[in-house]
Amino acid sequence: MRQLILLASLFSSLSFAAEPLTIDVHRDANCGCCKAWISHLQDNGFTVNDHVEPDMTAVKIRLGVPPRLASCHTGVIDGQFVEGHVPAADILKMRKQPDLLGAAVPGMPTGSPGMEYGNVRDAYQVIGLNKDGKETLISEYPGN
Repeated sequence: MRQLILLASLFSSLSFAAEPLTIDVHRDANCGCCKAWISHLQDNGFTVNDHVEPDMTAVKIRLGVPPRLASCHTGVIDGQFVEGHVPAADILKMRKQPDLLGAAVPGMPTGSPGMEYGNVRDAYQVIGLNKDGKETLISEYPGN
């Protein structure tokens, strides 16, 4: 009986791991880097629901993205916002921190996912925002 329970828990954890992560991405119709970031997410196993929006400012306000952390597109996964060119690995880190409202890469730094330009890389940070409005560093990427 004990082996059956262990086997059942193994199969349930395997099926959970195989489930794709779904993210809703809100973007302007004319933004090419947004499409490139969506491709980055898809290349990293995410299922993307792409929403073309006429008013991205309204989307950011509705989701609680502070203007200081704003970028060109906004994702939503598990109720948390993902603002700008956040790498897929950092979205996974954010999901392990349910106290965060979301994560952001402010601006549009060259070299971040969707903003690749040859070997040029700006230094940038992935910043988490908690429910009290306090910012926390999730990751830091050096420039060159």
